[in-house]
Amino acid sequence: MKKPLLLIAFAAFALSPASAFQTSQPDPAALRDAALASDTVAWDLLEGLTTEVGQRMAGTEAEARARDWAVRRLTALGFANVHIEAFDMPVWVRGEERAEIVAPFPQNLVVTALGNSGATPVRGIEAEVVYFETVAALEAAPDSAVRGRIVFITHAMQANQDGSGYGPFGAPRRRGPSVASRKGAAAIVIRSIGTDYHRNPHTGVQTFDEGVRPIPAGALSIPDAEQLQRILRRGQPVRMRLVLTPRNIGRRQSGNVVAEVPGTDPSAGVIVIGGHLDSWDLGTGAIDNAAGVAITTAAAHRIMQAGRPRRTIRVVLFGAEEVGVFGGNAYFAAHRNDGNVVLVGESDFGADRVWRMTTNLAPANTALGDRINALLAPLGIVRGRDRANAGADLGAWANAGIAAIDLNQDGTRYFDYHHTPDDTLDKVDPAQLRQNVAAWTAVLAATANAPERIEPAGVAAARQ
Repeated sequence: MKKPLLLIAFAAFALSPASAFQTSQPDPAALRDAALASDTVAWDLLEGLTTEVGQRMAGTEAEARARDWAVRRLTALGFANVHIEAFDMPVWVRGEERAEIVAPFPQNLVVTALGNSGATPVRGIEAEVVYFETVAALEAAPDSAVRGRIVFITHAMQANQDGSGYGPFGAPRRRGPSVASRKGAAAIVIRSIGTDYHRNPHTGVQTFDEGVRPIPAGALSIPDAEQLQRILRRGQPVRMRLVLTPRNIGRRQSGNVVAEVPGTDPSAGVIVIGGHLDSWDLGTGAIDNAAGVAITTAAAHRIMQAGRPRRTIRVVLFGAEEVGVFGGNAYFAAHRNDGNVVLVGESDFGADRVWRMTTNLAPANTALGDRINALLAPLGIVRGRDRANAGADLGAWANAGIAAIDLNQDGTRYFDYHHTPDDTLDKVDPAQLRQNVAAWTAVLAATANAPERIEPAGVAAARQ
């Protein structure tokens, strides 16, 4: 009796899913093509988050509901080890927002407060407007030209595919308020950091330098900023009334939602991917960044459905990215010494098609990079020469020498909607969303099951 039972047990093992995985790896190209043709998970997640939660300002009750929503969805999809890693953070909330030209041509303007803006009195402030084209021009101006006035900066951003203009053209938002405050300005308004001509202002975070008094800081919609420029060109003194009444409500809880696709080989390391769960409060955060949450989760789910990968895939949905990368920083601080993270990558640039891949893989992993490139080429994705930075939330890992892969989406229209009331579900093209899922699926299929060791990029750089 023992021999037949042994044969039966061996046959059962041979036919088990785990055994089948170990003898036959899933075909990355087939997984990629299936995602491109028929993925629905990403759209279901994207539609669910933006509909059932909506806007998700960091540290608020809405962001807490988003975390609970994510735990339920990830659990229902079959992910393992689903949990929340909480952290505390300072919370700023929006108040009343109005701007108007009092003289010489009275009219209303559309404005929104920048993150961490100081507040005006309830009835607002009224002052003369002083105009600067750039932050550099403001810095060069004598304090006497600024003191007691409302500073206005333009520095118009142009659309481009890789979104590289966001860095240099974002200076009026990031640095302008602190410079204006140091020079004694009563307030500052900027041309929105965006590329659209809708009458929607673009918000975004700014942080006053240490020791600098917070002043009211707002962004005008681009049509309103250009209207103000035309009024100023008439050569008459321009007076503005500005009402911005945000407030700081103290420290509140945020958190990162974590889920895993467990691997078969703990010694092979962990791949960390994800997007940020929070959004600004003007729209429903569809492209920034419910899309990234949906894309990376759907790709990881496809790998899970194909069988256990060699490496664990960890999906992290970060909290509080928009207001200061608090979630990414908290995750890095908590796990930087775990010693098992070998590769990172984040999706946080909308949902239009991926057109370029960049990496910071070690020279020892050149063949792995070549395999990934070959998998992505049929999706119309080219290989870039820049070094991957892994995005805001995972960038600290890349800076610390961990390997990273970036899949760059077409950003031509991204800054039409970024941080505006127009960041809503209708801006997402389902076909392009599927292409993103297909690209991330290909990357995960190649890296999670790669037979070679994924080297630390920093170690490789030191060897060159």
